[in-house]
Amino acid sequence: MREKDEKDDKVRLDKWLWAARFYKTRALAKEAIEGGKVHHHGERCKASKEPRVGDEYVIRAGFDERTVVVRALSAVRRGAPEAQALYEETAESLTKREAAAAMRKAGALGIQTDGRPTKKQRRQIHFLRGGHD
Repeated sequence: MREKDEKDDKVRLDKWLWAARFYKTRALAKEAIEGGKVHHHGERCKASKEPRVGDEYVIRAGFDERTVVVRALSAVRRGAPEAQALYEETAESLTKREAAAAMRKAGALGIQTDGRPTKKQRRQIHFLRGGHD
């Protein structure tokens, strides 16, 4: 019986994404891949795809989109410092993510309000929507 090597040449993409700590579970990684959140050369991937060193992937998770280059393969989930050694994020991707985070923090994407409406404002909203009291 062959013992599995953590630096094996053949690793499934969902397993590598899990080992690199992009997703908490393999099931979430597989779901993201099937949902079109992981792209290679502009095309959607399959969970069974075998990543190779030097491959570039675009990974969307939440509001963030990362472009990463595979630096090493691993089928074993380790600590964060070892997981970060498995990939390298491109400089362009890093600057785009920081800019997007700054915009979100500044509130550029959503509507700014003063909080919850007061009782008087709620009555006015209710009246405007057709509720006649």
